[in-house]
Amino acid sequence: MRGRPAMVAALGLTLVAAKSDPFAGRVAGPPVQCVDTSTAQSGPSIVDNGTIIINAGGRRIWRAQVRGECPSLRPFNTLLIQQWGSRLCRNDRFQVLQQGLSIPSASCFFDGFVPYDRVKK
Repeated sequence: MRGRPAMVAALGLTLVAAKSDPFAGRVAGPPVQCVDTSTAQSGPSIVDNGTIIINAGGRRIWRAQVRGECPSLRPFNTLLIQQWGSRLCRNDRFQVLQQGLSIPSASCFFDGFVPYDRVKK
């Protein structure tokens, strides 16, 4: 009987970890050059040092690919995107503003976008 609570606790930890993964339960589609951000529910957010997410609303999110390295790309930093119109496209420029600083990073560039759709049940 002692082994059973440990297994339940381990299962609970696994479910919490899966819930924090924005791609859990989603399937990747083919990459595209531009994304329409007019329907986005929130601005792009930094997940980790190589992942930017755009929440398109509904069952789709976009993973923005970054060209090369962008050293300041870390969670809780702010993206400063130079965008014209409602589309965000490959080669569009952005900078990262670190918490507590007033000077943004050097320019970084988007390198395409991959859609992730929630799997229908």
